[in-house]
Amino acid sequence: MAQVTRNEFTFTILDEIQVKYPDLIELVLGSESIDNNEKQYWFDILPSMTDEQIDRLFNILMTEKRQLEELNVKYQDEIKTLNEKHLIQWQSLQSQKTKEKIEAAEKTDTSKDEANDALNMLGSF
Repeated sequence: MAQVTRNEFTFTILDEIQVKYPDLIELVLGSESIDNNEKQYWFDILPSMTDEQIDRLFNILMTEKRQLEELNVKYQDEIKTLNEKHLIQWQSLQSQKTKEKIEAAEKTDTSKDEANDALNMLGSF
C-alpha cells in the first residue's frame, strides 16, 4: 500500500493499482468534481471494478479534464480581450485627465500675461 498526499490529504492506494493504472490515478487525483473522500472511495473500489467500468471511469475523467482545459483556454482568451479593452479605456482616461490638468495649469499660469505686459511696456518706450 502506498500513501499519496495531495493538497494536505493523504490517500491510500494499493501498489498493484498504482502500477496498473497510473494515468487513472492521476485523473482521479486531479479531478475537480470529486472531493477527497470520493477519490479515496474510487481508489478503494478500483480492484473490484470490471475493465469496462474502469474504462468508463477513465473516459469520464478524461472528458472532464479536456473540457476544463478548453474552458480555461476560452476564458483566458476572453480575459485577455477584456484586459486589452480596459487598458485602452484607461489610457484614454489618463490622456484626458492629463489634458485637463494642462488646461487648468494654463488658465492659472500668469507668466504669459506678465510676459505680454512686459513686451507692451517695452514697446511703449
